[in-house]
Amino acid sequence: MTQAAPFGRTFGRRGALALPALLAGPARAAPLLRIGSKNFTEQLVVAELFAQGLEKAGARVERRVNLGGTAIAQAALLAGEIDLYPEYTGTGLGVVLKQPPVGTAEEVLAKVRAGYQAQFDLTWLDPSGIDNGNALLLLPRTAQRLGLVTLSDLARAAPQLTLAAGNEFADRADGLPGLKRVYGMEFRRFRQFAALGLRYAALQHGQADVVNAYATDWQIAVGGYTVMADDKRLWPPYQLAAVVRDQALRDWPGLAAPLLAIGAKLDNPVMQELNRQVDQDGEEPREVAARFLTRQGLG
Repeated sequence: MTQAAPFGRTFGRRGALALPALLAGPARAAPLLRIGSKNFTEQLVVAELFAQGLEKAGARVERRVNLGGTAIAQAALLAGEIDLYPEYTGTGLGVVLKQPPVGTAEEVLAKVRAGYQAQFDLTWLDPSGIDNGNALLLLPRTAQRLGLVTLSDLARAAPQLTLAAGNEFADRADGLPGLKRVYGMEFRRFRQFAALGLRYAALQHGQADVVNAYATDWQIAVGGYTVMADDKRLWPPYQLAAVVRDQALRDWPGLAAPLLAIGAKLDNPVMQELNRQVDQDGEEPREVAARFLTRQGLG
């Protein structure tokens, strides 16, 4: 039985932001919740936010973070090795459910909720304000010189530009093949850089004109880059939400509220800054999460 609808009605983004206790009464033992994450900064920060929020609400939390990619995190969830982890709706639809990653934010969320519930007995809580989708970006002076605002604009200029992107971008359906299919986009040159930092360096040093990135990269805000609007909707939404085992929700009915209260405080600019504090300032995700929750009145 899905819990998605009650969560959406009761604890939506505009709902109460207090962190209610998970425990039904003083005699009940504090629940043990195992929080997972994938292996990049944003996941580590959000998992830590979730963990500290649940601890504040009275749970005992075991952190099983840095698990690797989507397949590993999903397998851990199905095996009962973790109770929840943060995931993205576009990833859930395309990678886990193997469905075409197309549709509006509402349509994609509905598809992943239905698919995860039917196949896995897993619930997607209401998404946070984070939508960490794909992006192509340029230096502002390049965008201004060529009059580029949208990906359709970029398609017209692409034959004279160099794209720097990750290793998978050349072959993924939402990478170069998708850009060619939807926008007719073909670049003069394609350069592969596995590390995201190398792509940004290539852009800054004139080794590339365009870089593929993700919407919550902290470099976007710090560098003041210009992001091309996806005017033909090649890329699906990648809203971040907690995916939770139904058994955990049945065992601890108060589980959803702290996670939703935290998600209501997160959006792309906030996440860019939290990522920056870890990657650029060298802080630990635990420190970054604790300070954020305290400042939001959730710590």
